Amino acid sequence: MIRYDMPQGSAEWRLARMGVPTASSFHRIITPKTGKPSQQADAYLHELLAELMLGRPLDSPTYPWMARGSELEEEAGNWYEFERDEETEIVGFCTVDSGLYGASPDRLVGVNGLLELKCPSPAVHVGYLLFPQRGVDAEYRCQVQGQLLVTERLWCDVVSYHPEMPKVIVRVERDEDYIALMREANENFCARLAEGKKELQRRGYLPAAPIPINTETEETHEQPRGEQCA
Repeated sequence: MIRYDMPQGSAEWRLARMGVPTASSFHRIITPKTGKPSQQADAYLHELLAELMLGRPLDSPTYPWMARGSELEEEAGNWYEFERDEETEIVGFCTVDSGLYGASPDRLVGVNGLLELKCPSPAVHVGYLLFPQRGVDAEYRCQVQGQLLVTERLWCDVVSYHPEMPKVIVRVERDEDYIALMREANENFCARLAEGKKELQRRGYLPAAPIPINTETEETHEQPRGEQCA
């Protein structure tokens, strides 16, 4: 695993992920229930290639899904550490050793675990209270198993946190059969991505130099360097 340490959502984080398949979108490569190829794969492939052509991520600097989470994430992480008597470590972005695809787990837990923090609306949180495992499997199977694939860790605790309601922790273990399907699907997708890059280069459309990303508080001009992890 190669680890990049920078704040998630920052300009550096966005550049590190540019043109790279990530666990939050693995459901666009492989279907969560069956493990078959997703019909969204072509569209996802084209989006990643477009990022490389433009030299910048397609996402807006503001991630609506991160607004509430960023406000409550530290509180949720502190609650988890107290509840489970665990120490956690914030991480930015991780890739497999080849660098072909990656993931952004919210935290590392000890030497074997991950932590994924969700801070949903009250109604969605009630769904996790009623059907915790079913909700996680339906919504986050690809993301969580993808994180375990990338980081080579054994389990991930998914927390649904609402400050005014009982909290939910769902332990998700590695599903080796599904991870094997995901690894094969990702490698096939990355091979297609490499072919697309080569064809765009042949036509003179690539490479495009990454352009600076400016926000109100951040500015970056190059991708951060990663650290190889054992």
